[in-house]
Amino acid sequence: MRALTWMGRRNVVVQDVPDPELQEATDAIVRVTSTAICGSDLHLYEVLGPYLSQGDVLGHEAMGIVEQVGSGVEHLSVGDRVVVPFNISCGECWMCDRQLFAQCETTQVTAQGKGASLFGYTSLYGSIPGGQAELLRVPQAQFGPVKVPNTGSDERYLFLSDILPTAWQAVQYADVPNDGTVAVLGLGPVGQFASRIARHLGAARVIGIDPVAARRSMAERHGVETLDPTSVGDVAAHLLSMVSGRGPDSVIDAVGMEAHGSPGAELAQKVVGHLPSSVARAMTDRFAIDRLDALHTAVKAVRRGGTVSVSGVYGGEIDPMPMMEMFDRGITLRMGQANVRRWTDDILPLLTDEDPLGVDDLTTHQMSLEDAPNGYDMFQTKRDGCVKVVLKP
Repeated sequence: MRALTWMGRRNVVVQDVPDPELQEATDAIVRVTSTAICGSDLHLYEVLGPYLSQGDVLGHEAMGIVEQVGSGVEHLSVGDRVVVPFNISCGECWMCDRQLFAQCETTQVTAQGKGASLFGYTSLYGSIPGGQAELLRVPQAQFGPVKVPNTGSDERYLFLSDILPTAWQAVQYADVPNDGTVAVLGLGPVGQFASRIARHLGAARVIGIDPVAARRSMAERHGVETLDPTSVGDVAAHLLSMVSGRGPDSVIDAVGMEAHGSPGAELAQKVVGHLPSSVARAMTDRFAIDRLDALHTAVKAVRRGGTVSVSGVYGGEIDPMPMMEMFDRGITLRMGQANVRRWTDDILPLLTDEDPLGVDDLTTHQMSLEDAPNGYDMFQTKRDGCVKVVLKP
């Protein structure tokens, strides 16, 4: 089969790889009909290369048609149309019983001290081949895949694999009062959906912050007030002044480890990225640092007693945080990988022709799997108004 493989920093290649096979009774094989490039994939493209090996198949947002099922998979049949959650969970362990599917004890990568295995996301999360490919082996298929209707475009359902549940969880964790204000830092795919979900769930005011005009325009189409951070200087101070001098009730950080405005950390990440993998892994494990401009802005902008919800991916080990200010202001901080299956039943009924979450207005570029390297470059550089790339194997 054809698949997108990691070959080095900023170097991904579509090539022939062996077809996946059933390995366990709880496996399924899915023929991928649509797969997407996620903002988290860009961290692999740029920062997390030390935890990848040449030839690793990338991608964790995928859907398609079931081609084979193992003997332990009872709720799926050949021909079913399914979305595959990015985290692999069993649905039965102590963590899954508590709907903490991103911490599944059956698939935890204990050797690395990490949570549930993820598709296409480094040795830290199990080195499971990903979904930017023609075929995908799905472990724990007795629980994970979500059956969806045979009608409607793939894009209507594809985002159930990651970014819709990630954004839904970000808003739930933000604990926005019904008459409250939430600020969303970063209007990439997760920030776009988080803004729309917050409005759908009753937030009185949603402010989206992003330096890219095309992303602000997209958010504005869905009733989101926007702010260009390059035009105001101190973003946190400006947000405080916009909301009665006290700041938003909640702030969502939908940016993560590669935020703009952190030149020292950016340089450190680039230096580590050029080291031999064994050295870089050791440095990252003990001394990794993130670009924290967005996270620091979030904790300084939220009102006293407010909540900061972090959906952007972080990987630092020695990140400095303004703890005195956070403590003094009584801030609640919530974060983590999305527990995808916890939220899919809430979201699926909203994926209708009425499209209350604006799912049909997110994909800016659709291209073949063969053109995926161009898609990665376009997404990273934000060329041509790129917000979301969907690939068709």
